[in-house]
Amino acid sequence: MANTKHDVIIIGAGVVGCMVARLLSRFKLDVLLIEKDSDIGMGASSANTAIVHAGYDPKPGTLKAEMNVAGNRMYDQLAGELNFPFERRGDYVVAIGAEEFVKLEGLRQQGLENGVPGMVIIDGADVRRREPNINPDVSGALWASTGGICDPFAVAVAAAENAVVNGVTLLTDTAFQDFIMEGTRIVGVRTNRGDFRSRWVVNSAGLYSDVVMHKAGLRPEFKITPRKGEYYVFDKAEITINNVLFPVPSATSKGILVTTTVHGNTIIGPNALEIEDKEDRSITRVGMDEIWQGALSLIPSLSLRYSIAEFAGLRPGGNAPCANPNVKYDKDFIIEIPKQVEGLVNLGGIESPGLTSSPAIAVRVVELLKDAGEKLEEKPEWNPIRRARPRFRDMLPVEQKLLIESHPSYGRIICRCENVTEGEIIAEIHAPVPARTYDAVKRRTWLGTGRCQGGFDTARVVEILARELGVSPLEVSKKGKGSEFLVRPTKEKEAEQC
Repeated sequence: MANTKHDVIIIGAGVVGCMVARLLSRFKLDVLLIEKDSDIGMGASSANTAIVHAGYDPKPGTLKAEMNVAGNRMYDQLAGELNFPFERRGDYVVAIGAEEFVKLEGLRQQGLENGVPGMVIIDGADVRRREPNINPDVSGALWASTGGICDPFAVAVAAAENAVVNGVTLLTDTAFQDFIMEGTRIVGVRTNRGDFRSRWVVNSAGLYSDVVMHKAGLRPEFKITPRKGEYYVFDKAEITINNVLFPVPSATSKGILVTTTVHGNTIIGPNALEIEDKEDRSITRVGMDEIWQGALSLIPSLSLRYSIAEFAGLRPGGNAPCANPNVKYDKDFIIEIPKQVEGLVNLGGIESPGLTSSPAIAVRVVELLKDAGEKLEEKPEWNPIRRARPRFRDMLPVEQKLLIESHPSYGRIICRCENVTEGEIIAEIHAPVPARTYDAVKRRTWLGTGRCQGGFDTARVVEILARELGVSPLEVSKKGKGSEFLVRPTKEKEAEQC
């Protein structure tokens, strides 16, 4: 593949990069999507709160506000076309006490200024009726009907698969190293797998978007400061929360929320700890205590005995000022074709609400390319539909019976907690964006996320991956090179001892 020529190269296959690739696949362009990790969506896209935000929180006049509201409107059609889980349940900003209640109207007015429809302030009695587990001291809530929940990785993989089926080339384990320049024009990228030439490059590198733009000599003052958010996940058989519950936000964060998910689990978090290490996803005792206390202020009946997992994600927070000179704000998105260099679409600081904003950001990228004189001719054969693969646990018994009769591997349960079958695992290994590691299978099927946290299925998944990929079990890894499960066959060790 090295030294090939493309029309567009996209750096980074998080949800934004995948959405951009999917939309560009609509046109007669040769598009290459590169990702440094072993799978797509392994950064911020795989570890967040999975909320499709209504758009009342961003400061009016910012790109965040504009992209949030525009992206939110697109999710119903996207979910229909790409077949990913999405539920427009709405969300609540919950006020505890009279002092917080008076802040709700200001948040509602901000939402109206941003163009958010369907907001109403309800009283404490109404909140208690809708969510029986809520803090009895609740004084009211802002109800935003357009809020929703999704599976963020499923959004990314669906967009990537649709892009690949429509002609985009995806290369994982391909790390950007530098730009290839001719004067002030970018004509390609250097990677650990060789050089790739192109007419355009899209910087969608998430936590590393500052590093990428600095390689082009752009915005030396811009810096991504990772903002760590920690979470608890609860057993869905023990705790049921029906709603998305935010606290009244602070100046720096939306706060510690309690929410349901499309998979049925309750999660709490995140906090917002600014760190320097862009790979530090460790959890901290102080941080977990912080989110626990924050969650109890909303749902006092929560019990840690039902927590089944803890994790941390990093948001790529930047320090870019708002492009609108009338708005004083220094945490905005960067979405631009800079004047200093040619051939670059520069995206940076795409933190929350980046998931919600991603389809609108893709539209803006296309608009920028057109404004720059790129003649984008649509493919008559472009197919916006990504067919979903069978999910055994969601099927009726008669449907399960028919599926097993035609594909017997769907009759073998590999993950008992989440009812995931061998047939589903095989299908993901051979999908348009294939799952080649345990975590890749986990993110696509949700195996290993239940009460036993993979204790039952891991060995069997390793065996299936080795068989289907045609490799030794010693080569099967958790998340890519360096995370292999096995070091040697046990029989060899026994032979040595004899």
